[in-house]
Amino acid sequence: MYNPTVARLTYRALLGRRRALILCALPVLLIAISIAVRAFTGLDDKVAADLLGGFALATMVPLIGVIAGTGAIGPEIDDGSIVYLLSKPVKRPTIIMTKLTVAIAVTMVFSAIPTLIAGFILNGNGQQIAVAYTVAALVASVAYSALFLLLGTVSRHAVVFGLVYALIWESLFGSLVDGAKTLSVQQWSLALAQKVAGEGYVDATVGLPTAVILLVAVTVGATFYAGQKLRRLTLAGEE
Repeated sequence: MYNPTVARLTYRALLGRRRALILCALPVLLIAISIAVRAFTGLDDKVAADLLGGFALATMVPLIGVIAGTGAIGPEIDDGSIVYLLSKPVKRPTIIMTKLTVAIAVTMVFSAIPTLIAGFILNGNGQQIAVAYTVAALVASVAYSALFLLLGTVSRHAVVFGLVYALIWESLFGSLVDGAKTLSVQQWSLALAQKVAGEGYVDATVGLPTAVILLVAVTVGATFYAGQKLRRLTLAGEE
């Protein structure tokens, strides 16, 4: 279910000069803000939790997921080069799983690691806040990558739809509207962070069992449907 050649091509596409600069921008901004906040406010667990939850998990992780998830396959479909890949003796599920693995890896590196660094800068991992939000970022990276990889497979406007989801649904409705919180990857990942962090520092509106079930369901469902979509695209290309 993993092809090194497909992985190498996907990494090359995702980590090209322009996209790499975009991927680095938000983590650098997070760390810079964390240094400034620590300098002005000192060690404050509540401030650390608010910054990691409000910026790192609510904004940075989904945006990096959009870039990595849609970029893993969307450009190839848009310019037609996916046909050449599909003509090779590589199973279609292997292509999807390989691209998903690469997207997850890139999202984790550019979101979870900076979150951990920022957490240690802000409060030295007091109340396990840095680790808690890092766990949330890791889990969210998997779900976001699968979801946005699916968007890249089914739509030529995947980046636009992904940004709408990340900026409007996750950052706005997913944080403020009670009903929308149940359908938010951010809230599902917060359920795991709440389990790790000290009491009172992470607030999740979704229970842990529900969050785990929904995370698995979205990841598996999005991956499966992306594979089915790619299979139909293959048949059209062969005809």
